Amino acid sequence: MNTRLLSLLAGISLSLIPNAVSAHCGTCGVGDEAHEGHEDHKEEAKADPLAVPEGAKVSFIAPADGATVQSPVKVTMGIEGMTVKPAGALEANTGHHHIIVDDAGVTKGTAVPADATHIHFGAGQTETELKLAPGKHTLTLQFADGLHRSYGPSMSTTITVTVSE
Repeated sequence: MNTRLLSLLAGISLSLIPNAVSAHCGTCGVGDEAHEGHEDHKEEAKADPLAVPEGAKVSFIAPADGATVQSPVKVTMGIEGMTVKPAGALEANTGHHHIIVDDAGVTKGTAVPADATHIHFGAGQTETELKLAPGKHTLTLQFADGLHRSYGPSMSTTITVTVSE
């Protein structure tokens, strides 16, 4: 091959190396000297993975707060402003329901325990039947992300029901 052509190709290759070396953003690949938009990526990285969109909330569609019911109690869970998805994948503004019987909601960022009091609906269910003993009970609906981390009090609500004999 012609020496002049090899020199030209080598010069072009070397002129590309500084951008490759200084490229500091794995998302857009732009080098330092032309990367005014990089601050946007820094903000995305800092974004709260458990951020709750304004107006998002969970609710018990049934039973109503203060209702007298029989066991098993049919429960229908609702959500606004976010989407129910099965556990496992992390995706912004998604998660799944948990019902906490006779106990408080879970602090934001804390994984919802898996026990008899904390009932997981990791397959994305929005309805269930709960076997409850006769008497007064609190039911707390807690929404959590794909890793069962609680979205906190803003995505939680509590009702009281009385189970008749």
